[in-house]
Amino acid sequence: MPQRQPLHLHVPEPTGRPGCDTDFSYLPLSKAGAKRRPPVDVAAAQTNDLAFALIRVLDDTGQAVGPWAPQMDTALLKRGLRAMLLTRAFDARMLIAQRQKKMSFYMQCLGEEAIACAHALALGAGDMCFPTYRQQGLLLAREDNNMVEMICQLYSNSRDPMKGRQLPVMYSSKKQGFFSISGNLATQVIQAVGWAMASAIQGDDKVASAWIGDGATAEADFHTALTFAHVYHAPVIINVVNNQWAISTFQAIAGGEGTTFAARGAGCGIASLRVDGNDFLAVYAASKWALERARSNLGPTLIEWVTYRAGPHSTSDDPSKYRPANDVARFPLGDPITRLKQHLIQLGIWSDADHEMLKKEVEAEVLAAQKEAEQFGSLANSHTLDLASMFEDVYKDMPAHLVRQRAELGASS
Repeated sequence: MPQRQPLHLHVPEPTGRPGCDTDFSYLPLSKAGAKRRPPVDVAAAQTNDLAFALIRVLDDTGQAVGPWAPQMDTALLKRGLRAMLLTRAFDARMLIAQRQKKMSFYMQCLGEEAIACAHALALGAGDMCFPTYRQQGLLLAREDNNMVEMICQLYSNSRDPMKGRQLPVMYSSKKQGFFSISGNLATQVIQAVGWAMASAIQGDDKVASAWIGDGATAEADFHTALTFAHVYHAPVIINVVNNQWAISTFQAIAGGEGTTFAARGAGCGIASLRVDGNDFLAVYAASKWALERARSNLGPTLIEWVTYRAGPHSTSDDPSKYRPANDVARFPLGDPITRLKQHLIQLGIWSDADHEMLKKEVEAEVLAAQKEAEQFGSLANSHTLDLASMFEDVYKDMPAHLVRQRAELGASS
């Protein structure tokens, strides 16, 4: 019998350490407009090549080219740019507020604004998003966005709609199609598939949109969700945001060095796309394609959005410990706001002066919302929720021992 050779455990290279170059060679930079746009009713297996490609619309000059270029009127394009600028201004202001100890924690989506904002504009009334903690653009892109309520949630103050029962950035808004964020990674993907199955059973045309980061795709819940989505033909979009970094580990640790994250959908028989997530037009076009497919009862779609987390993982993180200072400058897809701005200028409907004016407008809007929210308190002034509220919303009829404990706090029974 031949002697068995010793096995060697493969450990991905820890790229991105200070002084090292992050390896972006895995990212095939196809020419804008070069990838085909299949019919919406195509069999899932016939999208497999697009799981290993990179769908792009905007070229280096700001022109929209190729079959994926969407039909978007001037008003919608400007609304998209405004939504991204608003999201970035909101992030910047809330980061300062956290440093001022007005809240305990914050997470930016710096560099990723196009994904949530363009997707939000593509969604229809009644669709439900099952987001992670970096999709604030889904809320801010809406015309009925409520920044005051969002900031109150961050501050855990007396107007916090979550009554202090969620970490900051874990918003919830049923009326805006924004399912409560879960701190347990990947659970929301299963929930989204279940919601989509219920939608199909009821016979309506609503679509679930699930969100997950590249690192969390290593969770078992993600793979279970893919199986259920495929087997039950659920009207769901599974959005994998590949922002290159899962806290302090490069995307290779989650398996991104050997294949694409979109390939995981293809392996489960799900239509799969890999898209330039910093290209606002490509994001909108791919979202519309997947939504039409789901609404036509043609099954789920998995989309890998390739982007870059330009900021730290959270306010508790120091990315200088694990990635080089010039990392974001080396990322080849560029800034999403700059690229859409260039497109609008190329169309002749925008200018640098317009851009600066809009930036000041959204910054003033965020500041006004912050001032209003701070009237209800923040952690800095200890003006938070009444402790007695912890007893509410648990039992229909409060048991005697909780009535007694609540009375000990000086609250009425």
